[in-house]
Amino acid sequence: MMGPQHALSGAATWLTGSWVAAQFFDYPQSATTIAVGSAVCAGAALLPDLDMSGKVTKGQGGSTVSRSFGVASLFVAEVIEKISVGVYTATKLSKDPHRHNGHRTLTHTLPFAALMGFGSIWLCTRFGRWAVIGILFFMFGFALRGLFDKWADRAGWVIVTLTSAAAAYFAFNFLPSENRGYPMIGLAVGVGCIVHLMGDIVTRAGVPILWPIPTGRRMWRMIGLPDTFAIEAGSKVETTVLRTAFTVISFVAGAGLLAPALLKRFDIEV
Repeated sequence: MMGPQHALSGAATWLTGSWVAAQFFDYPQSATTIAVGSAVCAGAALLPDLDMSGKVTKGQGGSTVSRSFGVASLFVAEVIEKISVGVYTATKLSKDPHRHNGHRTLTHTLPFAALMGFGSIWLCTRFGRWAVIGILFFMFGFALRGLFDKWADRAGWVIVTLTSAAAAYFAFNFLPSENRGYPMIGLAVGVGCIVHLMGDIVTRAGVPILWPIPTGRRMWRMIGLPDTFAIEAGSKVETTVLRTAFTVISFVAGAGLLAPALLKRFDIEV
């Protein structure tokens, strides 16, 4: 699945989950918390593709998320890709094919998603303000690249970076107390990574969702839909049908979250 659809699926998942939490588990959130969580989840839904590097010195190529902050993020993607292929080579079994790159390996696993989620919670609760702002900065930058891909391409990485920094600082000042606001950031990161895996599972290439559990003589078995049902990355089904579906879900869930507050504001009883 391509970057914009990954980001949209993350936002749609978080908004829908927030609506379910409010309706069935009596867990309402402020509009700011919902907006921040949705943006973080959208950004984190691109995070696993940091294992896809491009041409660092030219600032070209790579995945959507790899280009978020120009040469700096492309360099990070290059490092992560090399680490991923190194882990793959060191742990592969006899039936695992030889690989020259690490895309869809280490960062496309459930342990990676758990590490990102719990790691974010630990950083936020341990180091507070600057850890929160830092995580928001990166997630907001990724979200901008995914949700507003055409604008981000025209604006360039400098504008994306400055916008992300300003948004992160602004959002931090309006987040609720530490005991409730900070863990939600980590949860949004972890959920976003898992949503990315689910998005890639519906493609032909699949992801090693069972790693590190060996299956037969393979450690890195790619799990995906059969070719008959699989979605081809970049196809009309993805860029039109799925993108429209995720957009509609986001708007419907968002409307469901805002409706009670609006009705209360205008003293309308249901």
